[in-house]
Amino acid sequence: MSYFTPEFLKFLRELPANNNRDWFQENKKRYEKSVKFPFEQFITDLIEALTQEGLAVGELSAKECIFRINRDIRFSQDKSPYKIHVSALIAPGGRKGMNSFGAYVELSGEHVRLYSGAYRPTSELLVQIRQKIYEEPERLQKLISDKKFKENFGEIRGEKNKRINKPFSEIIEMQPLILNKSFYYFKHYEPEIVLEKDLIQQIIKDYKIIQPLNQYFEEAIK
Repeated sequence: MSYFTPEFLKFLRELPANNNRDWFQENKKRYEKSVKFPFEQFITDLIEALTQEGLAVGELSAKECIFRINRDIRFSQDKSPYKIHVSALIAPGGRKGMNSFGAYVELSGEHVRLYSGAYRPTSELLVQIRQKIYEEPERLQKLISDKKFKENFGEIRGEKNKRINKPFSEIIEMQPLILNKSFYYFKHYEPEIVLEKDLIQQIIKDYKIIQPLNQYFEEAIK
């Protein structure tokens, strides 16, 4: 089924130039009808589809996974009150499970992206991930060299430390990813993909590609 209409993209494309409370309130019914409610149904069905495929994420509701469109501007120089995309994290703990290697989907007027990995893991988790890389650098290299991974997700991304302590520093040359402070990867789609009837099937197909890599990291943090 199709979850979204062209009005979904139209609203999100108008939002960046009208990112203020007055405009949003005037267009709130548009937002709810064309963006909010369809996105909630999409995430509900995506959770169910992932569960049926054996990519279990636990008992979750869409509302537990979906991030608010309101931005937290308390400590930001950018005072725009709204995000210009809608997003959800389907993982144990829902949107609070930022380091659980689930499926993060982000839909905007300019792109659609499927993310996974660990973004800014805690110090404890970072050490565990680095320990895994230290113990099995060749396995990681094989996973990120996989043709389907490279074609669809490209590489593992994340800021890096300039230096790290031993013993991790001993394998920097062999596996530079051990310097990473985050470990995430994403696939980019053209925004019009949201209008296609097989949107969920396409996301699941691509999510399966990164399951071996996710399993590698999940072994590190269990």
